[in-house]
Amino acid sequence: MTADNRYIVVEGVIGAGKTSLARLLSEQLKAQLVLEEVEENPFLKDFYRDREHYAFQTQMHFLFGRYQQQRSLRQLDLFSERTVADYLFQKDRIFAGLTLSERELALYEKLVGWLELEVVKPDVVVYLQASNDTLMERIARRGRPFEKDMDRGYISALNEAYNHFFFHYVEAPLLVVNTNSIDFVNDPEDFQDLLKRIRVHRGGTVYYAPIEKGQTT
Repeated sequence: MTADNRYIVVEGVIGAGKTSLARLLSEQLKAQLVLEEVEENPFLKDFYRDREHYAFQTQMHFLFGRYQQQRSLRQLDLFSERTVADYLFQKDRIFAGLTLSERELALYEKLVGWLELEVVKPDVVVYLQASNDTLMERIARRGRPFEKDMDRGYISALNEAYNHFFFHYVEAPLLVVNTNSIDFVNDPEDFQDLLKRIRVHRGGTVYYAPIEKGQTT
């Protein structure tokens, strides 16, 4: 990998596989791994049970937790250290727009605008897409206690919001990956091909086309 792609961010809706891919990339590239501290949020379980009442507390906890992690990234020499993260700081706005009331969102916007000024820009963003059915199946399969109250309507709205956000995203090179038909966790061929595409992607938005099995690329 050239110095141009030292900082890789993997994104996607809950259940898309972003943390799994980030871990694989970190291991393969011998990169520092930065994981979103989802289970550290004490409001999350209550949020999934009563989103309207706990949205603001949940959002603020995530926002400042992500910001603290991003501040630590600024202290790294990204030219000599590879880094892989399983979230994009700017995606926080997706959840805010979906869950906060008008007054809460106005306060949130005042805060996040200043915080974003100190966030390190990634060299490439990998956006993992999946259908609602696939997401719900994966969420159920991993069986996290705080996700047991997850409903399909919320995942559907979140999926639509993510697609809208990344359709307009231009802040860094973007590789869009539909994960419905690939298995980068269990199929080494799928992972190696995706890894190769991530390493060479330099500009604009590209929609990744999975390899046809038995063929080389």
